[in-house]
Formats: sequence, structure tokens, C-alpha cells
Amino acid sequence: MENKKYWHKTLQPYTEKSVLIAAWQLCNTIIPFMLLWYFYAQTINYSLWLAVPYGILMSFFVLRAFVLMHDCGHASFFENNKANKFFGYLLGVMTGMPQYVWSKNHAYHHITNGDWEKYHGPLNIISTKEFSKLTKSQQKRYAILRKAGFALLGGFLYVLFNPRFNWIIGSVIFFFQILKSLLTPKSNTILLIKECKSKFWKTPREYIHQCFNNLTLLPIWYFMIQWLGAGPFFLVYVIALSVSGGLGIIFFTVQHNFEHSYASNTAKVDYFRAALEGTSYLKMPFWLNWFTADIAFHHIHHLSTCVPNYRLKKCHKELENLFTKVKRIKVSEIFNAGKYILWDEDNEMLISIDEFQMEKAVDMSAALAN
Repeated sequence: MENKKYWHKTLQPYTEKSVLIAAWQLCNTIIPFMLLWYFYAQTINYSLWLAVPYGILMSFFVLRAFVLMHDCGHASFFENNKANKFFGYLLGVMTGMPQYVWSKNHAYHHITNGDWEKYHGPLNIISTKEFSKLTKSQQKRYAILRKAGFALLGGFLYVLFNPRFNWIIGSVIFFFQILKSLLTPKSNTILLIKECKSKFWKTPREYIHQCFNNLTLLPIWYFMIQWLGAGPFFLVYVIALSVSGGLGIIFFTVQHNFEHSYASNTAKVDYFRAALEGTSYLKMPFWLNWFTADIAFHHIHHLSTCVPNYRLKKCHKELENLFTKVKRIKVSEIFNAGKYILWDEDNEMLISIDEFQMEKAVDMSAALAN
């Protein structure tokens, strides 16, 4: 409780919202994104290969839009919560992600930060004890599937495929449940519709937001196909969302998966220690900080979700002496940090597979010596 009061008081001056800054951030994100589509339409007839550079350029604006959407979900972008909801929804359409659904899942990450018993991160990290029970081939597969090279595929599945698949399959199953209920005597169809139960969403409200997101995207896709053609449109669209999703996964992962990052269990977890010792500060160049809306100052965000992205940098600079325990990670060190994919429960930290194997070898040597 002491920590909570201290950090609330310390960070309070940086929680002020600015409608002008927020509006400017929306403009300098959405307008360039739309202009890139326009220039792409003017040049696509020269070569279909132009979809690659355009898609990559667009991906950075999609990534920025995702972080702004993230702020809206925390109600830290605008002071007015209706504005946060509206623009969060709009940015969700731009990024292909139902904002309300994503924000609810993301809130769980904040509640359980540092608790690796409950939350296993985007890579679904397992403990060293669980890892030791796997066969050698299973251990090898576990390591391979968590390499950065799979981030592009992960971005495609996470941002583009899953939100569509979950909605379509869930809706079809739900439709047949209603149909079956209507044909079954004495069944309560109204209650079935109200409860709206499904493994593809958690609440009826989540399903409604899935519907709004996808039903808004469908006419946009139709218009874009009429304008550009199905091939040219989906080629650049898939590239843009997959690359942005992949980059997002990499950045998000390294903000919590790094050398000896604090990782406790439910009984002993310390939320504020997790924010300072289990969350990193990515030292990125100015242009990359701009495209990621300063989410690199992630330790502050975990200390207080009320600090908007446009106050994070100032907060870090003015209070830097308070963040000496926060791990600094350069861009060149990101892939190395991604090696720490095992949770060492006994020592409350993340370790690499190499470290685990070395510890195992030392234990075996000690056992043989005795």
C-alpha cells in the first residue's frame, strides 16, 4: 500500500491529458497512412513489387496507431472517456483489432505483471520444471517456435487472422445454437441470446465489439478492392498488418523477457518490483520512439497506466534517478534479450535455455561427486 501511494503521488503530475496533443497524434498517424494508400494507388501499375516497400512503410503507422489505441483502452489518451472509446474503436479498425476485446485481455497483463504463474507473456513461457519434463524434441520445438523469425507469422495470426477467424467461426456456431434452440421445445432462446456464451469471446459485449470491428472493415475492404483490385490491396494490407504485428510482438516481448527479469509466483509477486525489475526501458532512436509512441518507457507505463504516451519521456527524464533498477536494452540487444524464455521459479527470474542446461550440468556433476 505504501508503494502504491508513493508512486501515485510521484507520477500524478504526469497524468494530465491534452486534447490538442492527442488530436495532433491522431492526425500525424492517420493522415500519412491514408496518403501512403493514395501514392500506392498511383504507382502500383508500375510494379506489384512496390507493395513491399509501401506495406513496410504502412506497418510503422499501423504500429503507432496500435499504441494510441492501447492508450485509449487505458483511458489515458483523452480526458473524456467517450473520446477514448470512439477513437479507440476507430484505431481498432485501422489496426484490424477489436479494441475493446484487446483492451480487456491487455488489462489482465497489467494486473498480473510479474506473476508468471498466471501470465506467461506473448510467447507462452513455461517454467524450468515444466521444460525439464519435455522430451529433447519437444524442448527443441519449444525453443524454435519462440525465435524472432516467427514474429512475422505471429503478427499475421495475431492481428489479421485470429480476430476474423474467431468472429466468423464463433458467429456460425452461435447461429446454429440459436437455430437448434428454436427447434427444441421448451428451450429458452431469449436467455441463450442474452448470455451469448462462446469460447471465442468472454462476454456478450466482447462479441458486439467483434461484430462492429469486422462489419466496419468489410465495406472498407470492398471499397479498397474496387479502387485497387483484390490482389494489390490484400498484398500490401497483409504485409502492413503482419509486419506491424510482428514488430509489436518483438517489442512487447523484450519489455518483459530479458536477462534475469523479475518473475515471481502468485503468492509472492510484488507489482511494483515487477514494474521496475521485470519491465525494461528500450533505448531506441528518435524515429522508432515516434512510431512506437514512446512505449519504450514501459516501466513508467506499468507504474501508472494513467500517464499518457506523450508524457512518458518527460517523466522518465525528470525522475530518472528513481529508475536505476530498470533494465536498459538497446535495439542491437533486442534479439539477445529474446533468449530468456524459461521461468526459474526458485530464483524468481527468467533465464535462457543455455543457462538452464548449464545449471543442470553443474547439478549432475555435484551429484556424481557425492
